[in-house]
Amino acid sequence: MSGGVDSAVAAARAVEMGHEVVGVHLALSRMPGTLRTGSRGCCTIEDSMDAQRAAKKLGIDYYVWDFSERFKLDVVDDFVAEYQAGRTPNPCMRCNERIKFAALLEKGLALGFDAVCTGHYASILEDDHGNLELHRSLAMAKDQSYVLGVLTQEQLKHSMFPLGATASKDLVRKEAAERGLAVANKPDSYDICFIPEGDTREWLRDFIPSDPGKIVDTEGNTLGEHDGHVGFTIGQRKGLRIGRPAADGKPRYVLEIRPKTNEVVVGPEAALQIGQLGGARYSWCGKAPENPEIPFDCEVQVRAHGESIPARAYVTESELVIDLLEPLYGVAPGQTAVLYLGTRVLGQTTIDRTKSAEPLNV
Repeated sequence: MSGGVDSAVAAARAVEMGHEVVGVHLALSRMPGTLRTGSRGCCTIEDSMDAQRAAKKLGIDYYVWDFSERFKLDVVDDFVAEYQAGRTPNPCMRCNERIKFAALLEKGLALGFDAVCTGHYASILEDDHGNLELHRSLAMAKDQSYVLGVLTQEQLKHSMFPLGATASKDLVRKEAAERGLAVANKPDSYDICFIPEGDTREWLRDFIPSDPGKIVDTEGNTLGEHDGHVGFTIGQRKGLRIGRPAADGKPRYVLEIRPKTNEVVVGPEAALQIGQLGGARYSWCGKAPENPEIPFDCEVQVRAHGESIPARAYVTESELVIDLLEPLYGVAPGQTAVLYLGTRVLGQTTIDRTKSAEPLNV
């Protein structure tokens, strides 16, 4: 129970279904005295108290479990290491993969519980052979199946998402109000929970040295200098401080970040149109394709609230390859590509490499 409206209503529905429910709030921050600012962040003392009040209203036991050390190692440190390597990580994916449906689930099962029940907007269904499948929520505007794409078949067996069939967030808030839950109108949290001010670049400067380096074009020509590669993102146009214009007079964009040489590579906007993705760290959500080495049709989504586009995917000896049937703009290594078959989540991979949609004479 995060202290928000979704997990409170999910707990209420689990109680109504006849389950023995215990509310658990995860203490993930090593600075628990920090209170929420607006609707940024989560897992604060204020959130813990909101969760406790909701649990009391529902008549269920309530506990706070300290996972701050595991969270720092598996999520925060991973986040810093990925940026240091010039990648763009998704900490919510890592949190679901390593904390909520790994550490939390392991502890729950060890204590004799059957499942972790959360307020995520997604649904678990069975196919004709009894295999569990993760599907998009009916509330497409709030669908959170993307960040759950890391779940395995075994984890799906011990997961519950009571809000998946709810058509909108407004209905959840209305239900919370009718149940007398004080969090009915509490604002949604947003931004990265451990960066409550929302300034990722500034936060990272405390962990990664801002060493000056070169800004180069795709041929290796030096165009300018930077004061730290962490301050750049794939697709960035402004703030490059390049002295001379490109030969064609068109603006240049960040195409690649090379931490080993501390170089930022820039080039034409067309190079940001990506036609292929590849990732070695992949997993299947539920039953895997029977012959994943044979290319199969699917859709792929690379951002939590992005659109899914048609693709063909297949597995080689070293990676999951995704050929995009429509180019994706500005995809960066470190992002997560989630595969879908209709509304079903098929699997995911952390993107290691990208390939431009068209050969470029640059």
